[in-house]
Amino acid sequence: MKTDIINQQGAVVKSFNLPEEVFGLSWNADLVHQVVTSMMSSARSNVAHAKDRSEVRGGGKKPWKQKGTGRARHGSTRSPIWVGGGKAHGPRNDKNYDRKVNKKMKVKALFTILSKKFKDNEILFVDSLGLSTPKTKDAKAILTSFGGMKGFERMSTKKVNTALFALNDKNNAVEKSFQNFGNISIAEVRSLNPVDVLNYKYLVVVNPEESIKTLSGKMIASLDEKTENVEAK
Repeated sequence: MKTDIINQQGAVVKSFNLPEEVFGLSWNADLVHQVVTSMMSSARSNVAHAKDRSEVRGGGKKPWKQKGTGRARHGSTRSPIWVGGGKAHGPRNDKNYDRKVNKKMKVKALFTILSKKFKDNEILFVDSLGLSTPKTKDAKAILTSFGGMKGFERMSTKKVNTALFALNDKNNAVEKSFQNFGNISIAEVRSLNPVDVLNYKYLVVVNPEESIKTLSGKMIASLDEKTENVEAK
């Protein structure tokens, strides 16, 4: 699989062979859905909390005697059927939303999404951004150049979740240059995950020769981990 590598002005500088195991997979909606929903569930913050009858203040005294009044039996005015009582089956902040996702599944889902984006012409491979010092003006020029390319016109016009820039190494100059753009996010290739990649329309891979090696290493690491677990059993 061959693809073009461009510079920051959008001009093609050379070609590059992409690994089939990363960018040549067929779409697997079931796998992607399972992994993404599990990751989003695990990242969920428990905020909402309703008090049950044991947490509501008051209600310690029996409202009236058990028999002889002609009324229904009640033991507390903080029962869920009373006004001001506790909530039955309400949201709890101690509920555990964590879901386990096997590392191999997460990596396979990431590669499946990358393959889909590559087929849909939503990935750019850039040799270097050329930002040695933080400068928003230069970052804007880069986005404008990319927006002039066929298929990437929305790079310079889309208001939210426009592009995710994947760097092989941390680069403070690049991060600070793009930090004023709310529709752009910067991440390292080694920390890419299915949720982040799906959240953005475009993916820009910087220094693809080294970045692709890092991505390929994710699958090798997951296979090695599986082998170690099998041998341990």
